[in-house]
Amino acid sequence: MRKNSIKSTRVNGEVQRELSRIISREIKDPRIHPMTSVVAVEVAPDLKTCKAYVSVLGDEKAQQDTLAGLKSAVGYIRRELARTINLRNTPEIRFVLDQSIEYGVNMSKLIDEVTGGLSGDDKND
Repeated sequence: MRKNSIKSTRVNGEVQRELSRIISREIKDPRIHPMTSVVAVEVAPDLKTCKAYVSVLGDEKAQQDTLAGLKSAVGYIRRELARTINLRNTPEIRFVLDQSIEYGVNMSKLIDEVTGGLSGDDKND
């Protein structure tokens, strides 16, 4: 299975959708922050491993607690994934903290600060 093939894209999307559902609705771990979302999923071509990029809206402690909670629940998550998705192999899931949303918000604030200092007639329209 090539990296950008249609099958690969479909499998990644389906695993991402199911992981999001399992994390938001089925896991009752108090360490997992309610504003946790699965941003992207990369399933290996042999379907043995999977990287799930997770974004947590909160401070650093909430992010670390959420990662710890997800790592402790990885067995349950994998079992539910195997039950709901019919794949040849159920991949081993590795959760990775994705900070791209937080980075984008910070960059947007910085851009607003810089452009806020310009007056209306200084801009070239």
